[in-house]
Amino acid sequence: MKRRHFIRTSGLAGLAAATARWPAADGHGPQQSATTCCDRTYATVQDAIRSPRETLAYVPGIYAGTGVEQPDYLATIDVDPSSKNYGRVIHRLPMPNVGDELHHFGWNACSSCHGQEGSGRRYIILPGLASGRIHVVDTIDPETPRLTKVIEPEEVARKANLSAPHTVHCLADGTVMISCLGNADGSAPGGFLSLDAEFNVMGRWERDATGMEFNYDFWYQPRQGVMVSSEWGAPNTVSQGFRIEDVQAGKYGRHLHFWDWAERKIIQSVDLGESGMIPLEVRFHHDPNSTHGFVGAALSSTVWHWFRAGDRWDVEQVIAVDPVETEGWPFPVPGLVTDIVLSMDDRFLYFSNWLHGDVRQYDVSDPSRPRLTGQVWLGGVIGHRTERVRGRHLGGGPQMLQLSLDGRRLYVTNSLYSPWDNQFYPAMAREGSYLVQLDCDTSKGGLTLNPDFLVDFGREPQGPARAHEIRFPGGDCTSDIWS
Repeated sequence: MKRRHFIRTSGLAGLAAATARWPAADGHGPQQSATTCCDRTYATVQDAIRSPRETLAYVPGIYAGTGVEQPDYLATIDVDPSSKNYGRVIHRLPMPNVGDELHHFGWNACSSCHGQEGSGRRYIILPGLASGRIHVVDTIDPETPRLTKVIEPEEVARKANLSAPHTVHCLADGTVMISCLGNADGSAPGGFLSLDAEFNVMGRWERDATGMEFNYDFWYQPRQGVMVSSEWGAPNTVSQGFRIEDVQAGKYGRHLHFWDWAERKIIQSVDLGESGMIPLEVRFHHDPNSTHGFVGAALSSTVWHWFRAGDRWDVEQVIAVDPVETEGWPFPVPGLVTDIVLSMDDRFLYFSNWLHGDVRQYDVSDPSRPRLTGQVWLGGVIGHRTERVRGRHLGGGPQMLQLSLDGRRLYVTNSLYSPWDNQFYPAMAREGSYLVQLDCDTSKGGLTLNPDFLVDFGREPQGPARAHEIRFPGGDCTSDIWS
């Protein structure tokens, strides 16, 4: 069944509700019609930047590792400052099972599908990192998403020999691709899972993964015929918490892989060495004609820039965060760069130092020479003064980042992964997470904490919850790719 037919036949009953809640198209923002419900995609990067401001956000509430025996849930949050519910959770969609560890998630469609009939950004693909379940959530009514399908881990293991689904990207042909950290037995290297338009498991995307020792994040650039992927560690390793012995034993990644997009095979692997341990989030420029991108290496606390150089890909270290001697720690504390995000105009790069406790903004107009332009402290372990918002002390450290399409608002949560949270920030299990917003100066650069916005996941009805990745119904700076 084609994607356009699937979306038509599965959701016409909700058309009126969805249309009422989604801003009317103005020629620059999301387009909608009677057949597509609400497309929420953009023809160009400039159209995305000019689109209506986000008014809702989706964030998973996670009970894994908290002692609360309740299912994880998807929270819908009001982020409209003109609303009486601003900064509040207005809907919670619980999953059917306990122990999923909802983590990263994505969409069935993005701007790579723009202009295709019935290819709207409507369905959230929401994996459980611990359980391996993949949940399909319908956002035809953006305020009240509903669960429509669950893919059980046994099916993924049987058809693709994969586990621990992580990053989700839609592809322009109507399929969905998910990176998986492990094979069915929880060992490395894992691979890439393909789902069809009805969200059935098709099998693996890759034809040849020779050279890939571990798997984590990925981003593809269709006009360049390339995909880039990074490496964390096997599920059997990372689920036990962080141990320096595992690093010394070579159980964590240090490679960046460049894939031939058409042939689905690795054409070049780059060993980042001791200065590039555990490369996590990868971000290509949003400009589809660009060959430039960035990756953050968590353990080494560095940021690397890649670009095409003739027939090869070059990679250079462009940022390094120095470790800090800290009382009670047997070694200098690394920043631990755990998330990075690139503004839609490709000018500003943001990253979080989960252990140091700061969020940084760099001007990367010259990608080989980033320039620090903003910094805010939101917790951490090195003793820096931390902020309070609406009376709440911001414990833990800043982790997941999401940037508005216009680049003016950066949203931040503090949970990394429950076994690691409990190891480095044990109070989070009883205090819960936060969601805060930083205001970004897009002219001269600069970051300031918004004192009026706080979602306190420590006060959730079923008990304190963790919060991880952030998405908006109209797209964000880590959702959209242009073909």
